[in-house]
Amino acid sequence: MPEEPKRRDGAGIGEVVRHLLEGGVWRRGIALGRLARGWDRVVGDRLAKECRPLGLEKGGLLVGASSAAWAAQIGFLEREIASKANEVLGSADVKSVRVVVEGPSRGGGRGPR
Repeated sequence: MPEEPKRRDGAGIGEVVRHLLEGGVWRRGIALGRLARGWDRVVGDRLAKECRPLGLEKGGLLVGASSAAWAAQIGFLEREIASKANEVLGSADVKSVRVVVEGPSRGGGRGPR
């Protein structure tokens, strides 16, 4: 069987994809997507209408809230939110929760809804 010629143009597609998946960016993005899809299970139906997961990095979950009052509520529930987020993720990736109040959305109302 003839030997395959060596490639001069760099890594093969499998190696590139493996590198991307092993890196944190895609893994965090996938985890954030899972949290977004199951957000009502993490915070409950009512609170899910007033906040959303914005980012997940180095064990910290960033949550956007529609107002300072809702941000305070999320702050009170930080441990429960981290625990439920980890249940949804099936891991212990979330160690802390940080909240920011989001500005008005482009639709004229207050985001995140």
